[in-house]
Amino acid sequence: MTQDLDWGRIYHLANVSRLLDHIEETRLVPEKKVAYQFSARGHDVPQVILGQFLNHAHDGISAYYRSRPLLLTLGLSISDAFAGSMGRSGGFSDGRDIGVVCNLPGVQGPAVLPMSGDVGSQYTPCAGWAQAITYHRDVLGDASYQGAIGCVLGGDASVATSGFWSALTIATTLKLPMLFYIEDNGYGISVPSTLQTPGANIVDNLASFKNLRLSQGDGTSPAEASTLFAEAVAYVRAGHGTAMVRLTVPRLSGHSGQDTQAYKPADLLDRERANDPLPKLRAFLAAGILSEAELLRIEARAAADVDQGLAEALARPEPDSANVLRHRFTEHRADGSLEVQIRGGLLPSGHRFPTSSSEPKPEGPRINLLTAVRKALESELRTNPRLLLFGEDVGPKGGVHAATLGLQDAFGDRRVFDTSLSEEGIIGRAVGMAIAGLMPVAEIQFRKYADPATEQLNNCGTIRWRTNNRFAAPIVVRMPGGYAPKCGDPWHSVCGEVIWAHATGWQVALPSNAEDAVGLIRTAMRSNEPTIFFEHRALLDGTWSRRPYPGDEFVVPFGEARTIVDGDKLTCVTWGAMVERCEAAAKKSGYAVHVLDLRTIAPWDKAAVLASVRKTRRCLIVHEDTLTAGFGAEVSARVAEDAFLSLDAPVKRMAIPDVPTPYNVTLMNAVLPKVDDIAATMAELIEF
Repeated sequence: MTQDLDWGRIYHLANVSRLLDHIEETRLVPEKKVAYQFSARGHDVPQVILGQFLNHAHDGISAYYRSRPLLLTLGLSISDAFAGSMGRSGGFSDGRDIGVVCNLPGVQGPAVLPMSGDVGSQYTPCAGWAQAITYHRDVLGDASYQGAIGCVLGGDASVATSGFWSALTIATTLKLPMLFYIEDNGYGISVPSTLQTPGANIVDNLASFKNLRLSQGDGTSPAEASTLFAEAVAYVRAGHGTAMVRLTVPRLSGHSGQDTQAYKPADLLDRERANDPLPKLRAFLAAGILSEAELLRIEARAAADVDQGLAEALARPEPDSANVLRHRFTEHRADGSLEVQIRGGLLPSGHRFPTSSSEPKPEGPRINLLTAVRKALESELRTNPRLLLFGEDVGPKGGVHAATLGLQDAFGDRRVFDTSLSEEGIIGRAVGMAIAGLMPVAEIQFRKYADPATEQLNNCGTIRWRTNNRFAAPIVVRMPGGYAPKCGDPWHSVCGEVIWAHATGWQVALPSNAEDAVGLIRTAMRSNEPTIFFEHRALLDGTWSRRPYPGDEFVVPFGEARTIVDGDKLTCVTWGAMVERCEAAAKKSGYAVHVLDLRTIAPWDKAAVLASVRKTRRCLIVHEDTLTAGFGAEVSARVAEDAFLSLDAPVKRMAIPDVPTPYNVTLMNAVLPKVDDIAATMAELIEF
């Protein structure tokens, strides 16, 4: 097995990695050219060996901040490695992300998914990539995906995270082509692995886990590491399912450049230094694979390559601060064409969507918002073979709100399917699928249940920006929430939409009626950005929100408000379930109130709001989220900034007081903005 590897290249890259760490630790950190330094010393040799086996054009690797040696084997240049650590221009983030939080689009070879700085979040996107491999291969019929795998790296501390367990559940229940490599150095910063997992050995603990091939050994032994990797990769590539390799390695540095390891006993530090895998690799190669002269030549070449890479990186300028706001969303070039990311979503593959139109073509009787969403999902599933729909209970049950009823029967369980109960897994999986060129539409059953997935949601939104438009992960996340017609409660009735308006890179849609719901969700499913699509529980079967189906071509552009009632005495800005109440209040007030339904709050239609306020000279904002720091505060601030001289009365907000939505109906109605109160406030402002 060992004879088949390019040991000269392995030794060269292991020396390159070691020199990178040495120069950073001893020179660039003291010179304050590197702010955050995460050494891979001790982890480097087995990572470089693993890299030799990740050679399929559709392999996807999900790694973490100590994975730079693997990145070097897959194409990361030395100058980019140094420049990343120094925050210089170019490279994998153009100075936007921590220097070892890398990515590689790998268009002609393996891709390294955008890493993140948090622990354990690398696992579920890799599960999504692995599932996408099977989808491209089996459903789309692309034979080039045969034998491809997803591979994820993680330290021993990361096996305590929800991301690890969620990904393990996904991969093993579906028998996905996924390899877990656990690098066990015995510590998570200062916390020993005995406090991370019982017995300090995750492989021993997983011995009874189904559909999982397990192996473990000494990561400082080149022969043992290469054999274990070769066997595990071959197992996964052959289609047998998921494998895990755990190798023990020494961490020959602190967790980061600031960590002195004072918490480690002196004898342990001595043992770790004596267990350095690089001298062991040299001795292994000198025992019959490479001559002493060859080893010396490789060492000299590695030193020269590192010196050259360092010089190139030092010569790079600082990133242009004029560009720091670029690539939060897709941008257009000067000629009007889209500046599409290298990897992720449908556009890089040249996918073209059917004709769309912002003019509705009403069909049949009025339908409720729930049916409208289902029909729009069905239409896109029919016309876009790369679209998948999944979440808890979306399959045979058809969703807890019945929005997906019958879709699995119509399109099969590879396109519409249930997931395990893990929101982290649902969103992380969607991110991996999107990066692999699919359009995932994930359902979170209720808005509050998105909280466990916050890390994945935030990371998804920033992917385009922090990779400087190398990657993007356009996904749609359907989130029902808000009060129900007959009751509320602190769990199922949460709105909290302002969180996603605040998050970088997300579009946020909150339709108030069936027609807009169709247009907005179709726009989201054809978008190059990730989108939160909020389905209000009170509107799902509400009479007011019913409209005729507007046709399979109908789209609603994001950031365009809709006039519900025209008027010139007061501007009322609202969205979601409050639109109906504001329309009723406007009629009840007896005044000519201009009611604007924003429809989307990220982006939101500032121009329409300001134009209306400059006409009416008054502004009332009504929403269901809590008052303090709700999105109404943003609208209010913008009106005060940009239309202050047009105002004849204070800007007023109405929202739920700063309490959760109560369960008791009387209590719920006491905190929701009511039609009578909204009408009275409208009159008060007009008569001010």
